[in-house]
Amino acid sequence: MSLQSILFNLDASINDYKRDRAIALPEGVSQCRNISYGSHGKWSLLDVYHPDHTTAPLPTIVSIHGGGYVYGTKEIYRRYGMDMAARGFAFVNFNYRLAPKWKFPTPLWDTNAVMEWICKNAARYNLDPSRVILVGDSAGAQLASQYAAIATNPDYAALFGMTVPEITIRALGLNCGLYDLSDAGAGLDSGLARDYLGLRPDLSDPRLKVLDAITADYPPAYIATSQEDFLKDNAQPMYEYLTSRGIDAAWKCYGTEGDKNVGHVFHVTITLPDAVRCNDDEAEFFRAHL
Repeated sequence: MSLQSILFNLDASINDYKRDRAIALPEGVSQCRNISYGSHGKWSLLDVYHPDHTTAPLPTIVSIHGGGYVYGTKEIYRRYGMDMAARGFAFVNFNYRLAPKWKFPTPLWDTNAVMEWICKNAARYNLDPSRVILVGDSAGAQLASQYAAIATNPDYAALFGMTVPEITIRALGLNCGLYDLSDAGAGLDSGLARDYLGLRPDLSDPRLKVLDAITADYPPAYIATSQEDFLKDNAQPMYEYLTSRGIDAAWKCYGTEGDKNVGHVFHVTITLPDAVRCNDDEAEFFRAHL
């Protein structure tokens, strides 16, 4: 692991611990925790959250956590996931294998395994594979945007040798993300890029040409950022690219310049007023596309 990734891990873990220590678990939400979806031990675990007393399939949010491909687990998205579930969704919150031990495209394979698990276990957990909403932030937003291209473009899926199960992604929530993976300098730190893509990534690899793989079948997308998000400059260009391709999209920048509380992945701090607004706005967008 590069020195930059080590420092990233340390800083992120401290900040996440402080945030979660100050936020109570949302009420009115049931949890099914630490369910295995694959064969990789702790990396193949997921949680499912529902509003209490759920008895019928709900539109299902699948969340890909952030962390620069080298950090993070479902645990630091537990409060956020339960908060979104309280808005009337099922929420699937999962671990995936991290770099540098597991490199590109391992997280995409793990995401596909989660989708397969959802199809096989939908009835038991009140999930709806025909109404999937895929969300992600930071590196997770990049992964969500890329998996959506795989799921809606069979030629692109074939480059990964991937068979996508029978799910329908109705909408995307792309938060504070990087979207053009072929340009490893566009907000993706060089140390993180090496850990995930390899020491000398071939940026001509067609699997990295995510934007080129987007077709008219790509899901509608809500793109969120904030004034103090260090990846802010990626949001509006992604919105403009999608709308230029005829894809329904929205984007919004939250917070005010200089307010460091509303920074990168601010929406996960569910007690922040701007996080509440962002999560409400995304939920409304999702409902409009179900």
